[in-house]
Amino acid sequence: MRAIFQPGDVKQFTRHVRAEDCAAFDSGQVHPVYATFALGRDAEWCCRLFVLEMKTEEEEGIGTKLTVEHLSPALQGSVVLFTATITALQGNEITCSYEAHCDNRLVARGVQVQKILPKAKLERRFASL
Repeated sequence: MRAIFQPGDVKQFTRHVRAEDCAAFDSGQVHPVYATFALGRDAEWCCRLFVLEMKTEEEEGIGTKLTVEHLSPALQGSVVLFTATITALQGNEITCSYEAHCDNRLVARGVQVQKILPKAKLERRFASL
């Protein structure tokens, strides 16, 4: 694992809210706004941007925690800016806080945690399940 970041470092990701990002279940569409589960997916991606630069070829990141406090709607077609900030680095564990904004409105915030592990260790673990 490359130690190239420190607490306070920031990454950003922009999502244009698509139809497939909106709240829908097997029973159909609920409403044409950014779904909480899609917010979680994109928050995790924004935080993973750190991992992509930190891991070596023999390593991979794996999520261990995700919280989503969904505070405000974002309509389909709107643009949401995610900002992830490293809050802690402990060994192979990276903790980020994140915020998602649409215009000047806070849409969501939370915490995401990942660990960087050897791919071989992950493969052994998955094979044992």
